[in-house]
Amino acid sequence: MTSEPPTNSPDNLPKVPTHIAIVMDGNGRWAASRGLPRLAGHRAGTENLRRIIRACVDFNIKILTIYAFSTENWGRPSEEVEGLMMILEDVIDKELDELNAEGVQLRHIGRLDQLNQRLREKVLHAVETTKNNSKLTLCIAWNYGGRDEIICAIKHMIKEGVDPEEIDEDRVNRYMFTAGIPDPDLLIRTSGEMRISNFLIWQSAYSEWYITPTLWPDFDREELQKALQAYNQRDRRFGKLSTACDKV
Repeated sequence: MTSEPPTNSPDNLPKVPTHIAIVMDGNGRWAASRGLPRLAGHRAGTENLRRIIRACVDFNIKILTIYAFSTENWGRPSEEVEGLMMILEDVIDKELDELNAEGVQLRHIGRLDQLNQRLREKVLHAVETTKNNSKLTLCIAWNYGGRDEIICAIKHMIKEGVDPEEIDEDRVNRYMFTAGIPDPDLLIRTSGEMRISNFLIWQSAYSEWYITPTLWPDFDREELQKALQAYNQRDRRFGKLSTACDKV
């Protein structure tokens, strides 16, 4: 995963988001349009992730979160689910050493309890191996659901006997799967679908959304730069008046 020299300088982007999150949608449609099985689309999407990781490093983005497998995806045909598990295991086996050498820190967000023991151990090994890396944090949302995350946080607080009067946003953040990670500045969804799909629903309260019709396997460096350019045109107000209104 050796980086190529950046063709698009970060200097052209006055505001570079610290954290971007991506709903990687459209693998199945990409495959269908080529007469290929759905798993071929998922493999193409995995190949594309390598390119986007390189681009994020070049653009000085520090955190990338990808929505790889949701808690609802278990309802898909068993052969597709099994194939996705095989892809995850294959990626860990083939990419871990190179990602570690490139300074990428891997984090898992979601539940591991439904994965088989071998795969669960490989995920934990990957997280442990890369925990001291700092060039890019890659958060993989696998068996993740935003509502499930909030339920888990509530249960954890109850189990630990947290006083209700002590519960505020900071406290809740510490019990989320994303504890210690800043909220995403920019949330990208490929394939043109206009829905959240139970992804980071707590953390994305004030994220900027960018929807593109481009299918995930075709979402390349140039498409990422378009998203970053759109982000630079946004006025992030967090519920307050815009800077322009303040000057009127």
